[in-house]
Amino acid sequence: MAAAMLLITSAFVSAQTPVAEQQLNAVMAEYWDYFLRENPLAATHAGISEFNDRMPKVTPEDQARRLEAERRFLRRARDIDGEALGLKGQVNVELFIWVLEDSIAAYELNLSRIPFNTFSGFFMNALTASNGVLMGSVSDYEDYIARLRDIPRYFDENLDNMRAGVQSGFVLPQIVIDGILPTIRAQINDDSEDSPFFEPLQDMAGAIPDAVKSRLREDARDAISSAVMPAFARLAVFLEGEYQASRSLGAEDMVGGREYYAFQIRRYTTLVNVTSDQIHDIGLTEVARIRGDMDAIIEDLAFDGDFSAFAQFLRTDPQFYATTAEELLKDVAYTAKRIDHRMPAFFKTLPRQSYGVLPVPDEIAPNYVTGSYNPAPLGGSHGGEFWVNTYALDQRPLFEIPALTLHEAVPGHHHQGALAREMPDVPEFRRDLYFSAFGEGWALYAEKLGVEMGIYRTPYEHFGRLSYEMWRACRLVIDTGIHARGWSRQQAIDFMSANTSLSAGNIRAEIDRYISWPGQALAYKLGELKIWEMRRNAQSELGDDFDLREFHDVLLGNGALPMAMLEAVVDRFIADKP
Repeated sequence: MAAAMLLITSAFVSAQTPVAEQQLNAVMAEYWDYFLRENPLAATHAGISEFNDRMPKVTPEDQARRLEAERRFLRRARDIDGEALGLKGQVNVELFIWVLEDSIAAYELNLSRIPFNTFSGFFMNALTASNGVLMGSVSDYEDYIARLRDIPRYFDENLDNMRAGVQSGFVLPQIVIDGILPTIRAQINDDSEDSPFFEPLQDMAGAIPDAVKSRLREDARDAISSAVMPAFARLAVFLEGEYQASRSLGAEDMVGGREYYAFQIRRYTTLVNVTSDQIHDIGLTEVARIRGDMDAIIEDLAFDGDFSAFAQFLRTDPQFYATTAEELLKDVAYTAKRIDHRMPAFFKTLPRQSYGVLPVPDEIAPNYVTGSYNPAPLGGSHGGEFWVNTYALDQRPLFEIPALTLHEAVPGHHHQGALAREMPDVPEFRRDLYFSAFGEGWALYAEKLGVEMGIYRTPYEHFGRLSYEMWRACRLVIDTGIHARGWSRQQAIDFMSANTSLSAGNIRAEIDRYISWPGQALAYKLGELKIWEMRRNAQSELGDDFDLREFHDVLLGNGALPMAMLEAVVDRFIADKP
């Protein structure tokens, strides 16, 4: 990996060898065809309808076959003469190798034994299988119904993988199981038409004859009642009985847990040599710095009380909370449009893709985070979706809305992701490529950029931003505390409560997310710190020639990159500046 990363920083030769280009283009094209076949849900999301009638295959035999296939792709990629490629080709081959090495490492660790967390996983893949899919013909609906009928096979294969996890001591904590069971149980009811799986059949394309619509709806009802609901029921019974979840929380407590957590840190931070101890210390330093900024706001407001009292005031005073879901969504939508208005002053390039503000679906809202972004499927029927959780309104303070919107919508996830999808002349595997340190680091950077954009209007909104930043700094301490230092859930809750104004419900949901998804929460703060480091370096080197709009376009212009590659891109931008 280290040798591969050096390619992008080496001197680029002007001459290009057609053989090297042909080799790279051929292996990337073959890989993309392979990827679509093996990942039908990703194919659907990419606008490819050929595999819309099926779910993925995840048996041990399938995984062994993929492992060998990807090892072959990796050998071919490494054999390409990178120095004979131009800049774009070198970026492509660097990324291609990174993606393959990461996937191969995951197969070698057999991560299929823990196929979900509180935020994502195989049952969530099923629940969102129709999200944004453009259905305009009879065959589109028939494919969707066929996919529903394939869910039992997909679930059963995942259950077998979890049984292998039980046998090998590689299992999820019980608290994760307790958290997701209500969502799973909610999919089992007496009326198929009440299921979210029936929603695509509610308002069907008008060009389809009524008799055919009736037939398709009957087929869908049967698929939901005879296939989908029984699959969710089997999953619930398995988790409540047969599955032997861990009573421990830490990743390093699992069999092979040290290697697993090290992999998770590398996957989500894209930093090769950073250790959990180093991350923990960085987190403590950031917590202390941000706490000072928060205390200064409390002092400026002349609040009669300490930090704990102020946080309790923010958590409980009715002035900070919407009373209806519509009120919350309207506040978010207005904030989004205020940010849209300021975007051209900070970015030269804006995406064409639009986005909307929607509530988190009812069936997953109770155990879901405050908000999230869901990119639009290529060729789908809608734009990007900024989901806002309208469940438990007394846990959704309005003063946090600016930071949340800057992060999830613009200039955060939607802006970055839409630009990546609209990049010209890049291989297909890069359009939906996502690295958490890059994407989440950028989104956290966007929250602080909102200060320069003039988005925060009150001391409470500024405190909300700092609370969000503190939240991400606490993640460095808590994630490593839980997974490498033996922290309890209550210890993690207490640390977050003592340092943020997040509501009790949000804190519990967040801690359970960290428990179930080791390493992912580290990406935000570590990625953001690296981006600010790059910006300070560019400003220092370029002086009066530094253009913030141009710098932002450079950061986002190559789509998602591991942090070492992003730093190399910025360094070359500085060196090439006239």
